Parts: sequence; structure tokens; C-alpha cells
Amino acid sequence: MDPRYLTAALALALLWTAESLAPMFAPRTRRLSHLGANFALAALNAGLTFSLAFALLSVTTFAHSHHFGVLHLLALPAWISWLLALLLLDCWQYWWHRLNHRLPFLWRFHSVHHADAELDVSSGVRFHTIEVAFSFLARLAVLPLLGLTVPHLLLYEAISLPIILFHHSNLRLPAALDRALRWFIVTPRMHYVHHSRHQPETDSNYASGLSLWDRLFRSFRLRKNSEEITLGLDHWETREWRSLPGMLLAPFHKRSPRPRDGKPESEP
Repeated sequence: MDPRYLTAALALALLWTAESLAPMFAPRTRRLSHLGANFALAALNAGLTFSLAFALLSVTTFAHSHHFGVLHLLALPAWISWLLALLLLDCWQYWWHRLNHRLPFLWRFHSVHHADAELDVSSGVRFHTIEVAFSFLARLAVLPLLGLTVPHLLLYEAISLPIILFHHSNLRLPAALDRALRWFIVTPRMHYVHHSRHQPETDSNYASGLSLWDRLFRSFRLRKNSEEITLGLDHWETREWRSLPGMLLAPFHKRSPRPRDGKPESEP
């Protein structure tokens, strides 16, 4: 079994159970249908990436065989090269995520992820298929330029996917534990701010794995009372947008999906 899917499946099972026992937000009334819709979209995306994987393998193998890319130019010891590869991938994910918020065209597809007002562990795999395709195409250019290979990517995703599921989970961690963890990785209380309906909060906390990037690039933001955050996007709560067809069609709807820019319910 692919180690990425194994670690993700284990994390999902544990977090699904944990958030059932200690939810941050009010217990969900439609957890199974929510899980089913999000996983249907994730399965569609998995099929797409699997069908395109050969292209990524070919491009990165060609670049590696010709000693092309930043890591090849540095000629570092193997263990340092692998560590730097993971850091470069995580930094790239930060900037790609930030770009999806800055460019209106990309936001239209990324907004499908943010429209999920019932945030839980399954929300970590809810991304529009066209967003996934754009991300894949960007990686076709970025990975060779950085000198990264598919094994680098597989290890990075085996580590990062459980973290992504963790910080999307509806899990009430003790505040002290969340505070300690977010010095290193993105935590639920940190990422809930990113899913706020208040735009300045939505446009913060872009990191996927290490919280370092938000601190370094000045996009780190917290809310004092995380449980008071209103999640999702205005006008996208109705049932039609929660189904798989609705999620796929949502970016093409005429209504702008940007979050509101008023004051949040309570300031930090």
C-alpha cells in the first residue's frame, strides 16, 4: 500500500474518533453525508493525479539524470539534501496556497475548500478537481527547477497529509497543547482562523506543515476564542452546494465567493 494513503488512513481514523469525543464546534448532525461528499471529491482527484503521475515521474527523472535543479547545484550530503527537499516542498506549498488566495481565478476553485462550514477531518481532502490539476501542472515546473524528485514528494506527502488532516479536524485540543504544537506545525486553533468568514483572517495562516512559514512571511494570525469563529463562506451553505455535483459546479456560479471584509465576531 502507498505509504501516503496508509498514514493518511490511520490519521483519519484516529482523528474521526477523537473529534467525535471532543469536538471544538457543535457536534455535526450530518457527519456521514458530509464525509461521503468530501471523499467522493477526493476519490475523483486521486484518479486524476494517478492518471497524470507518469508525466511528473518523467519530467523529474529527466531533470535528475541531467543534474538539473537547485539541489544538484548545491551538491550537499544526502541527508541534508533530503531535509532541504522537504523544507523546499513545504515552503512551495505555502506560496502556492497564498497564490490561490491572491489570484481571483484560482480563488474561484480554492473557494470550494473554504465553503465547507462543517469543518472536520474530511475537509482536509476537499479540493476542487481543477485546483488539483493546476497544482499538478505547477509541480511539473517547480519540482525540476528545485531539483526535487518523486521520492522526495512521496515522503513529503506521507508526512504532511496527516498534519493537514489534523489541523482541519473538529478537535478540541487543550489550549496549552495547541500552543506548544503550533511552534512547530499548523494546529487546529491556528487553521480555524484561516477558515473564518472574515477575509483578513481567511487571508492568513497559509502553511500546510510547518508553522514557520507564516511567522517568517508575516501571515500568522490567531483568534483569542477559536470556538467563536464562523466557518465557511457566505451564501454557500445550502444543500445544493454540499453535494459532489454542487462542489464541482460552484466555481462557475455567478455569485462571488469571497469572504466578507467586516469585523469578526470577536477580535483576538
